Amino acid sequence: MTGIERESMEYDVVIVGAGPAGLSAAIRLKQINAALSVVVLEKGSEVGAHILSGAVLDTSGLDALIPDWAERGAPVKTRVARDDIYLLGPAGQMRIPNFTMPPLMSNHGKYIVSMGNVCRWLAEQAEALGVEIFPGMAASQLVLEGERVVGVVAGEFGKNADGSLGASYEPGMELRGKYVFLSEGVRGSLAKAVIEKYDLSAGHEPQKFGLGMKEIWQIDPAKHQLGNVTHTMGWPLGGNAGGGGFIYHAENNQVYIGFVVHLNYENPWVYPYMEFQRMKHHPMVAELLEGGKRVAYGARAISEGGWQSIPKVSFPGGALLGCSAGLVNVPRIKGNHNAMHSGIAAAEAAADAIAAGRGGDDLVEYETALRSGPVARDLRRVRNMKPLWAKFGMLASLGLGGFDMWVASLTGWNPFGTVHHGKSDAAATGLAGNYAPIDYPKPDGKLSFDRLTNVAFSATNHEENQPCHLHLADAEVPIAVNLPKYGEPAQRYCPAGVYEVLDGPEGPRFQINFQNCVHCKTCDIKDPSQNITWTTPQGGDGPNYPNM
Repeated sequence: MTGIERESMEYDVVIVGAGPAGLSAAIRLKQINAALSVVVLEKGSEVGAHILSGAVLDTSGLDALIPDWAERGAPVKTRVARDDIYLLGPAGQMRIPNFTMPPLMSNHGKYIVSMGNVCRWLAEQAEALGVEIFPGMAASQLVLEGERVVGVVAGEFGKNADGSLGASYEPGMELRGKYVFLSEGVRGSLAKAVIEKYDLSAGHEPQKFGLGMKEIWQIDPAKHQLGNVTHTMGWPLGGNAGGGGFIYHAENNQVYIGFVVHLNYENPWVYPYMEFQRMKHHPMVAELLEGGKRVAYGARAISEGGWQSIPKVSFPGGALLGCSAGLVNVPRIKGNHNAMHSGIAAAEAAADAIAAGRGGDDLVEYETALRSGPVARDLRRVRNMKPLWAKFGMLASLGLGGFDMWVASLTGWNPFGTVHHGKSDAAATGLAGNYAPIDYPKPDGKLSFDRLTNVAFSATNHEENQPCHLHLADAEVPIAVNLPKYGEPAQRYCPAGVYEVLDGPEGPRFQINFQNCVHCKTCDIKDPSQNITWTTPQGGDGPNYPNM
């Protein structure tokens, strides 16, 4: 919006997003030079409120950032005690022997953690060093001078639902820096704008994504096995989509149970949330959960493109960090360590540039460090697993991808070179008429739950009298195009029930219940017409995850 006067604040580095990448960058900047002024903006109501991850943590990033993290009381306590992978069928399972898996797949020496709590702890370390952290401050737009990013606008409140300025409107502030780091997580709105503006994906494969859904359960202590890690594949997805489940036994008789569906599925009748609910009815899983209770739910998209999909990560005036760049290791199901490594590398490059009297240029030293350091070593050797799965299916990819990763682990060379991903996840969506609708069992309210009931366990809240943060490029497309061609898959791919097709006297109409949104960004990714753009609502709105 033009014509609005805003106050501004100047910093050396402005960081958008208080996740592991952004907080690691902030800490490393102050470790290098305590005089640097650093601010971190977090759209959640508090640090950790919007953090959702499995999570089994590879501590290599934390080791590099704060070597004495254990002595400082980091909430990283539960070491993996057992590591199993199961291939599920409708009524049984087969364990895949650990010795068949490449060494890089092992979770031994790793930790089961709540990344929300890890980020809260990292925020404490950052603030102790003098970093300013502003929660509830959504960064809604970039500030540009010519072709250079010089800051962001954050803290805009009080617009009416129609976009007009309300009586209590606050214009927000411009927070300006010599460098701006975007660590918004997957498909962040500012990162998406920067990638498009500077064509950062040119020469790289399209980014690929998955949808991850997670519940925390309090289970019978007799069934709890602290430190156990289980991953599953196969049923219930079968050939409908790629993906699988996880069950992590955390502290306090809790288990983190989740399910990931790769968003390159073709059948538009696939209903990822209901696949997750079906998975809990598998005998192996149902027996574990019986007698327990679900205490939390959430969902978010996951970057899955890997090495070949990482865009150029530096641009005039800033850098992309963590999941904004897409640094998840898909076969290892880990990205937090790479997020932290990217934050460290960006901070070191920016600190050196500022010390040399630079600022606002293209931080190419970060680009070089990311593509030659620990992130590169982690992602290059596993780069073919995702595209092989997409091309040949789960079982073939286990053999081909496993062989490729074994050789890469031993020699550093991938025998299949670099396999291409092909089309985007949105373009992969097939026509509804080419597939039979899938009949999903009704949730029983004990092991499985309807979406709206589960969304209540995410503590999601949005002020209703604000503009909808989910923008349609063309309001006619959902009914005129997506419904007849694809069965309007937004009804199914959204894990929070945001999108509905309702019957009315004048025919079907498309409804957006933005109050339900858990900020997963799946709609921005999977809509086959690419008609939906996710933007930030006002600061503090969205889920309030306690310990995801």
